[in-house]
Amino acid sequence: MDTAVEHALRPLDALRWRALVSLGGVGRRLVRERALRVAAWGLLAVALAFVGATAFPIVLLALGPIVWGVPHVVADVRYLVVRRGLHRRAAVGGVTALGLVASAWTGHVTWATATAATVALLSRASHPRRLVVAFVFLALTVVGSRDRTTASLVFAHLHNLVALVLWWFWRPRRGVSYLVLLLYAAAALVLALGLVEPLGTAWRLGGFGLHEARESLAPGVTAPWGTRLVVLFAFAQAMHYALWVRLVPEEDRERPTPRTFRASWRALRTDLGGALLSVAALSAIGVAAWALVDLADAREGYLRAAIFHGHLELVALALLATEGRSFATALVRPRRSYYDDASAAWKRSRARSV
Repeated sequence: MDTAVEHALRPLDALRWRALVSLGGVGRRLVRERALRVAAWGLLAVALAFVGATAFPIVLLALGPIVWGVPHVVADVRYLVVRRGLHRRAAVGGVTALGLVASAWTGHVTWATATAATVALLSRASHPRRLVVAFVFLALTVVGSRDRTTASLVFAHLHNLVALVLWWFWRPRRGVSYLVLLLYAAAALVLALGLVEPLGTAWRLGGFGLHEARESLAPGVTAPWGTRLVVLFAFAQAMHYALWVRLVPEEDRERPTPRTFRASWRALRTDLGGALLSVAALSAIGVAAWALVDLADAREGYLRAAIFHGHLELVALALLATEGRSFATALVRPRRSYYDDASAAWKRSRARSV
């Protein structure tokens, strides 16, 4: 299987190499400078998410979870658990696993905030810092337990921002990275204030439309604010997927230069193993097949099954708040080295493309 996948990825490596060569000096800088490359991807993601949210928000909301749902959950597990070695920290890993099971079973986000508070107390940080972070999450637990329905709704909107916070503090930031954050904030403000009239809100896909979106994302909120919340969520969700599928992988890589697609596949298989990748592939195929039969049900089914990933991000946020960047940089070494020499990889790709 590995040989077949790598063979299929070979043309993509050649195509990317030609694209970079065609950019000349800019292409060389994109290969060599991680910060510039991440900023370019980030700006492109914000622009596409904004256009999508204003032109066809219902399409983003309906098809986004079907197409990107499983891959971004896999990225969550890979970069927050496996690459951070969370599963090897007995106390933290055990509490996290139990909390995620409870939150997934009940669907209540208060289990996740309580788990995050406990994990903060078990983290590798000074006692004052652990106590402060634990107190914040415990306060959220108390407030959320008074109205769990509202708490879940608020978390549904805010959890898209958790990925942004985790990405932002993954590495020290340079000036170019601030452009991504500023453009994200500007786009969100424009959508929240309704400065751009969204199109395609009357569309319906497989029984899913604006009415269903407002019922789930802005129940009881009158127009035009209900529609604005839906459009804003479509933008933030699209960015959430882009962060986990593209930006976080770029930040997490030990070497500043990009891998070939084939090297990325080998790295993914080394990190997660064949069994977990097979489960993920079957899940993605299953969700897609379900969507062909009933898109609305498939979307809801995926969201129910994947609720744990948002709660996992809260736990990671608690660890980042207590342990700082040491949590983000605490890489677990793989059993074998899969990091190709970047310059040699690009030269091989160029030779094959000639």
